Amino acid sequence: MRQGILGIHHITAMSGVAQRNLDFYVGLLGLRMVKKTVNFDAPDVYHFYYGDTIGNPGTIFTFFPFGEGPRGSIGAGQATVTSFSIRRASVEFWLKRLKDHGVSVSGPEKHTNETQVIFFRDPDGIALELVAHDGAEQRPGWRDGSVPREHAIRGIYSVTIKVKNHALTSDFLTDVMGFRLLEQSGERHRYEVGEGGPGTMIDVVSQEDAKYGRNSVGTIHHIAWRVANEEELVRWQTKLINAGMRVTEVKDRSYFKSVYFREPGGVLFELATDPPGFAIDESVEKLGTDLKLPEWFEANRSTLEAQLPQIHLPVIGRE
Repeated sequence: MRQGILGIHHITAMSGVAQRNLDFYVGLLGLRMVKKTVNFDAPDVYHFYYGDTIGNPGTIFTFFPFGEGPRGSIGAGQATVTSFSIRRASVEFWLKRLKDHGVSVSGPEKHTNETQVIFFRDPDGIALELVAHDGAEQRPGWRDGSVPREHAIRGIYSVTIKVKNHALTSDFLTDVMGFRLLEQSGERHRYEVGEGGPGTMIDVVSQEDAKYGRNSVGTIHHIAWRVANEEELVRWQTKLINAGMRVTEVKDRSYFKSVYFREPGGVLFELATDPPGFAIDESVEKLGTDLKLPEWFEANRSTLEAQLPQIHLPVIGRE
């Protein structure tokens, strides 16, 4: 059995208009709609899961689309940037694609670890990066999306968080969660966990005078880290409690089980199991096609469907 934190499971953000979110992530970025369900804690709001062909852990970016709700503010105690993997040969393709669709980009910037990084924002202002690096070919992408296969996004590369006190977060990551310091540049510290490499890294940016962020539309809600199974999840729940963390009960999210807690800098973390995965209630071919509800909401399906905004998957046409 694989023990320890294995890497990033998924990242969850709060967006505005549901159709606009779909058009951007499925239509423009070429991710697959892996699951269309509801926020289990607020079922009148969708929960979209985007990822690769089968929704492998480490490829999943999820959204709660709240419509034209109040805007959040980005600051300390939050994840601030989600970075995706692309092939080195895909840099020019993505620069042209984003610019042709009216997306303002900066870069590519060359980083010290031999990567090239393109920075941009989604329609709600959420910060995104495309990181071109060796080995991206070894990671999964969606083969049948709007982006040609050779240029498809290959999962999550890393995530960035902002905290006021780096030492507290650093000690927790290394002493409790098993992360290793990989590199440092100024107030940015990069850590990795598990086997290391893309999909296992977190950048901690420290800014003592930063204002705390406020979660709402346009902000990242939490980062979920992978554990192998429910036995490991319960072991980690106990370990975190013994380390002084306030940890939730185990929650059944249908496609994984999880617990939540805040690291010392205030960023909301989740631990999520790899199984059972997203193909338990749809075939791989039909993933993301129908609205899927947990059994405890099925009795209210007609009411929920009437409350949720009408949406459609973008027509997939490659350029």
